[in-house]
Amino acid sequence: MSKDEGASVDVIKTDRSRKVHVPRSVYVLGATIFVLGTTEFVIAGLLPELAADLHVSLPRAGLLISAFAIAMAVGAPLLTVATLRLPRRATLLGALGLFVAGQLLGALAGDYATLLVARVITAAATGAFWAVAGVVAVSAVDPAYRARALSLLLGGLTSANVLGVPLGTLLGQQLGWRATFWAIGAAAAVAIVGVWFSLPGDRRAPGPAPAGVRAELRAFTSGRLWLALGTTAVFEAGMMGMFSYLAPVVTDVAGLSAGAVPVVLTLYGVGSLVGVQLGGRLADAYPWATLYVGLGVLVAMLVTLAAAASVPAVLLTSAFLLGVAVFVAATPLNARVFQLAGPAPTLASAVNASAFNVGNTVGPWLGGLVISAGFGFRMPSTVGAVLVTAALGLALLSRTLDRRVATPPPVPVPLVCAEAPGADASPCRPHTAS
Repeated sequence: MSKDEGASVDVIKTDRSRKVHVPRSVYVLGATIFVLGTTEFVIAGLLPELAADLHVSLPRAGLLISAFAIAMAVGAPLLTVATLRLPRRATLLGALGLFVAGQLLGALAGDYATLLVARVITAAATGAFWAVAGVVAVSAVDPAYRARALSLLLGGLTSANVLGVPLGTLLGQQLGWRATFWAIGAAAAVAIVGVWFSLPGDRRAPGPAPAGVRAELRAFTSGRLWLALGTTAVFEAGMMGMFSYLAPVVTDVAGLSAGAVPVVLTLYGVGSLVGVQLGGRLADAYPWATLYVGLGVLVAMLVTLAAAASVPAVLLTSAFLLGVAVFVAATPLNARVFQLAGPAPTLASAVNASAFNVGNTVGPWLGGLVISAGFGFRMPSTVGAVLVTAALGLALLSRTLDRRVATPPPVPVPLVCAEAPGADASPCRPHTAS
């Protein structure tokens, strides 16, 4: 840790004898992710206003959500490779500058195509920022506390869902959808100042040797890393397949009014905040147990929703526990990617963000598929339970492979064989040094 960082450090007491030193820069990164996360999901609450203003259908306006997820999944690795030659602070500032430009383009968009381009730009910038922010966060703390640092970034995303999205939606409904774009762009500009002053300057030459790119790519020769990324994508698909259709579950299955939807989403958001805290505190010491419990509870809640979502009390309780379980599981999933990437984590972090967005794209598609097939609004929860069970199976397989790697093969013992052994004697015996 640099002298500049050491001058601004918060101390989190974990027990009576140990302390975790977390630089304030990590909190700034978490607050910035709050801004970036808000723009990803706030568009859902503004679709009617967008569709009417740009003279497009509601389904076509909804493609702005899918376009963001796809652009983030593809753009994050590409931008990360393109910026590997830059110091990390410069990359973070550049990604934020690109994000602000995308927000301004969206605010000024006069047609649907321009707004779509703006969403693609902001998505790619968001993915690049996520990738480098994760590396900076885990590099700023002791390796034993990586999950705690990453949980602070996840806390920013969770807060975006709980506070940023409702506030942005309210602003857009009152002052027009463009006001939300202007406000998020202004908040990102403030974040640029925060990142500039909280991260120490990097005086290295602007670019590592070309071997740096090869080292990043070499990490992907690990089958265990691909297995971890696959686990993330399947887990996220299972969760998003249910979450995307939670509103009709509230109104059509449970029979509650539309006014109950924000209540259910708020319970989920509060559970997410609890899950981030629990995951951050437990995943460093008990990574596998934390992951297994998180995924197991998530499966149980999805099955419960599929079976008993018509009971309001069950629905409300399940929404809270779903939020807890999702973010308890997400913390060790994120930390594992950094563990497996070793000394070349930047591209792995970007692809990890892509894995989440693959799940964000596939999950709602599968959920919509089973609903369109006539299976009803409960079925996405069933599909989600199957997918998360598969993720749990992949996690168990990952643990098995880790044990094989950690256990060295037995060293063969040389044998000495007698030329003419007796009738009852073994012809060979282990050789021992005299």
